[in-house]
Amino acid sequence: MKNLLVLTASIALSAATPTFGADLAGQPVNIKAATLPVVAPINDWSGYYIGLNGGWGSSHNCWNFNGVTSEGCHNSTGGTVGGQIGYRWQIFRTVYGIEGQGNWADFSGSNVSTAFPADTVGTKTDAFGLLTGHIGYAFNAVLLYAKGGAAVTSNTYHVNSVAAGTELGRNNDVRWGGALGVGAEVGLTPNWSAGLEYNHLFMQGSNVSFPTAAGFDRVHQDIDLVTARLNYKFGPAFAK
Repeated sequence: MKNLLVLTASIALSAATPTFGADLAGQPVNIKAATLPVVAPINDWSGYYIGLNGGWGSSHNCWNFNGVTSEGCHNSTGGTVGGQIGYRWQIFRTVYGIEGQGNWADFSGSNVSTAFPADTVGTKTDAFGLLTGHIGYAFNAVLLYAKGGAAVTSNTYHVNSVAAGTELGRNNDVRWGGALGVGAEVGLTPNWSAGLEYNHLFMQGSNVSFPTAAGFDRVHQDIDLVTARLNYKFGPAFAK
């Protein structure tokens, strides 16, 4: 009898095992999906903007009496402050733009004339303007760009007596030239950005005459500018 009970229990256990396995096989397997990485928002540089700038400039001026005899060169240095207005449009990561800039300046300097040692010749640049096109590459909130276009400067020239310091002659002009520059700008908020920019102005030579002089001076000029900038970009509603 005992052997019969053991045999019966073994048969019952064997019959139940496949059913239990089938029940386990029918259970769904819960696999947790992988978390997708969060993509940082892309900064959009497109739109109209307006801003302020300020910094330092140096105007390198060389004088030649009657365009032949050198009177020497001097650097006219000082501060500058002004504003800019422009528009940018972004295609993928490439940013294109156009900008107008106008600045007040106080670049002044002089040297004793090498041709006429009794005289001091001097140059002052009191304003300049730029009209440039831009092309750059955006690293999200950081924009690196190059620029080029036209430049204009307003200048005053004077000749003074070395001994007495009195002014012997004065004249002024407005001259045109070209501009090349590079810059970097960082987006602080969706609307505000700040940057740093360098520009070199290639100005054409100009003939300057003085009432008391028998001839004229041919003055050549180049200008270097380093300015900090703060821009405000208008929202999409402004462009509509």
